[in-house]
Amino acid sequence: MIYGGRSVEHEVSLVSARAIMRALDPGRYEVVPIGITKQGRWVIGGAHCALPPDPSVRGLVRLRDGGRSGATRSARGAAALRPSGRHPLRARNGSSLGQLDVVFPVVHGTGGEDGSLQGLLELADIPYVGAGVAGSALGLDKAVMKALFRDAGLPIVDYRVVLRRDLGQGRDRLVRSVEQAFGYPCFVKPANGGSSIGVSKARDARDLSAALELAGRYDRKILVERAIDAREIECSVLGNDAPEASVPGEIVPANEFYDYRAKYIDPGSNLLIPAPITDRQARRIRELAIKAFRALDLCGMARADFFLDRTTEAIFVNELNTIPGFTPISMYPKLWEASGLPFPALVDRLIRLALERHAEKKSLITSYRPGRNGRRSLTKG
Repeated sequence: MIYGGRSVEHEVSLVSARAIMRALDPGRYEVVPIGITKQGRWVIGGAHCALPPDPSVRGLVRLRDGGRSGATRSARGAAALRPSGRHPLRARNGSSLGQLDVVFPVVHGTGGEDGSLQGLLELADIPYVGAGVAGSALGLDKAVMKALFRDAGLPIVDYRVVLRRDLGQGRDRLVRSVEQAFGYPCFVKPANGGSSIGVSKARDARDLSAALELAGRYDRKILVERAIDAREIECSVLGNDAPEASVPGEIVPANEFYDYRAKYIDPGSNLLIPAPITDRQARRIRELAIKAFRALDLCGMARADFFLDRTTEAIFVNELNTIPGFTPISMYPKLWEASGLPFPALVDRLIRLALERHAEKKSLITSYRPGRNGRRSLTKG
């Protein structure tokens, strides 16, 4: 598992990493911890990664059975991200830690969930858990994600995209355009980010101006959405080409909306699993979750977030999170637990899915040489 990172969600990543570590069977997995400091330095082990002294924070996963528990044995990679199988992983003291079979990325937000880490692992030919490069990038950028949802026919709330540079070129004009589009209240958030960091609810022009300023501190692209009086429903998705959806759950936030404090600090938020909704609503949410998962071409895992309008009972897709939280209060593992898949089995399944996807990629033809008489010469690898 790679954890930490140069993200405002660094601390959340550490909690998720500890939880996943505890779920890994030491009889099946040998784990090498890889931490990324807030300064961007990669460290084997947690001592130099600004982490609490908790041995449960794990990193890259090495299978004790060599990967035979899942798909065909994958190509092996090294944490130094050299070409697979050529170099052993070495600790700071120079001792060899062997080679690695699969990476479990738990770097939330920018730098870990936006496709950049996934691209590095692709180049190094190392299997990894979760969405690929394109799916990760699409899953973090809420503006692009909503455009794809709209094109796929998924129900979404009204929204506008604002660039940070535009704030200095006529903020009053931007405020008026939002007022004319859908009025108040509305939500303002960084387009790329998570854990509700930088998110505000605006009730008037003054609130909206301040909210745009706050969101612009975290991203160059800002999303403004029409607010609706809605219940917050979540559904977990698991799989590659044949994804499955969990039972839905409902979040009852301690605060007015599910902000960072309500998620991780204030104790008053409640998770209702399964969500107290009708069977028809539950089926619809599971169908939409899988459709949204496929619209972003995701694999491995994702948590789908929905709004259920209290008045009309209309269901809207809010967003998908491609590296959902694995903290003790996170919905993703809790929903699968309620669906009959315990946390340890869930982690095992995610690792198998990563190996299966990598094995499928390795089976593709990657070389082409025109043959004589118009015949083509094709080779794998």
